[in-house]
Amino acid sequence: MESFEPLKSTNMYRNDTRTVITLDAGGTNFVFGAMQGNKFIIDPITMPANAHDLDKCLSTMVEGFEQVIAKIDHKPVAISFAFPGPADYANGIVGGFYLPNFPSFRDGVALGPFLEDKFGIPVYINNDADLYAYGEALAGALPQINEKLEALGSAKRYRTLLGYTFGTGFGFGFVTNGELHTGDNSCIETFCLRHKHMPNIMVEDGVAVRAVKRVYKEESGIDDPSLQPKDIFDIAEGTREGNQEAARKAFATMGEVAGDAMATAVTLIDGVIVIGGGITAAKKYIMPSLINELRSQMHSIGGDTFNRVQMKVYDLNNEEEFAAFAKGASRDLKVYGTDKVVTYDPEKRVGVMISNIGASTAISLGAYAFALNELDKK
Repeated sequence: MESFEPLKSTNMYRNDTRTVITLDAGGTNFVFGAMQGNKFIIDPITMPANAHDLDKCLSTMVEGFEQVIAKIDHKPVAISFAFPGPADYANGIVGGFYLPNFPSFRDGVALGPFLEDKFGIPVYINNDADLYAYGEALAGALPQINEKLEALGSAKRYRTLLGYTFGTGFGFGFVTNGELHTGDNSCIETFCLRHKHMPNIMVEDGVAVRAVKRVYKEESGIDDPSLQPKDIFDIAEGTREGNQEAARKAFATMGEVAGDAMATAVTLIDGVIVIGGGITAAKKYIMPSLINELRSQMHSIGGDTFNRVQMKVYDLNNEEEFAAFAKGASRDLKVYGTDKVVTYDPEKRVGVMISNIGASTAISLGAYAFALNELDKK
């Protein structure tokens, strides 16, 4: 019989006295912090990133980390943060053509080794979507789901999480049994899957912020470059002037295209899907089409119909659906030739939900936990 070990959780670090220095590496600003026991222990320090100039950018990083160290009364054990890829994260090297916010890094920068040399402590750099998934798996959605399943009397437990971030890109990471999977090339991505409606176009162009703006422009005929997703959401809500139908379709199309990509991923990686990012504030217009796509059907050449995702898909933000998700199809099954009875649940099922803690918090928790987990392995 299969037994479920308790999931590794950052609860083990809740009372940890070790401090890890963190960085939110945006293309415009760097935000430095220090985390201990799953909480930030100093006010954030914000400095311009100077991403266009490598010398200034690295100098800013050093200065920012030095200011953090000056504010704490003990030596930090590591530096851990997310940095946009492509990168050789395992060796702390950032570089590659697709770095629109950090053009000065495109030829390759040994960022991890540089910072380790400067500060004399381990440095861990990861993709932001990977750390998002890690944070949700260890301290966010996954333990929340399993605790809720236990409270509802379900024997079902989940150990795999697929994390997606909606924003300027379409980020993805996944975690199984408390371990973050990055592949052999630090390059597990879904942004370059095919767009459902335009097979020669990458799916990110149908899911990112620019997709919502583009579809609204196409459907409404209104060419206003200043409109942002928040504005389009307000139009959809009827609180701002504009084409309400086009606004709602912009978010619905995004959900449909994202759901198509997620259906491929969850078919290969069986687990719960958790979505983060500011644009999820428009979830009421995104999620119905996303879930419908996950529940869509396909056909064989012979005419047979089958589900696109072989597991039954539940909306875990819906309390009634979560109750059904917890119950499954459990029934008693008699053991042949004995008076014994076992519980049998033949329903294969997964769930999808919007993050409860938010992408930024999940990434920070992921960075903190990743550093301590790596140190504990030594």
